[in-house]
Amino acid sequence: MLVNRRRGEILAHLGGKDRCLCLTLGALARLESAFGAEDLNALGARFASGRLSANDLMVIIHAGLEGGGHSLTLEDVAEMQVEGGLAGYAAIVGELLTATFGGDDER
Repeated sequence: MLVNRRRGEILAHLGGKDRCLCLTLGALARLESAFGAEDLNALGARFASGRLSANDLMVIIHAGLEGGGHSLTLEDVAEMQVEGGLAGYAAIVGELLTATFGGDDER
């Protein structure tokens, strides 16, 4: 499966499958609402704080999966396993946020 980093796409192995994740404009709008952020700057600042709960990781991964074209519920995402456990989930979110908000040397 190919992904386009210039579009903010990443590839992650979730629930036993390789999946494309992308925080599209719609996904970002849903995250603004979910986190009570009034704009993208506030959303980015919240993520940059480095203080994310397990629920935060799940919501971000869900938004990325939806943006990547996957029709999954939040409950589906909650049941997905990732190699590395919590560190694996955090790595996926970190890569997705870097691809979306910048800071990646490959861009």
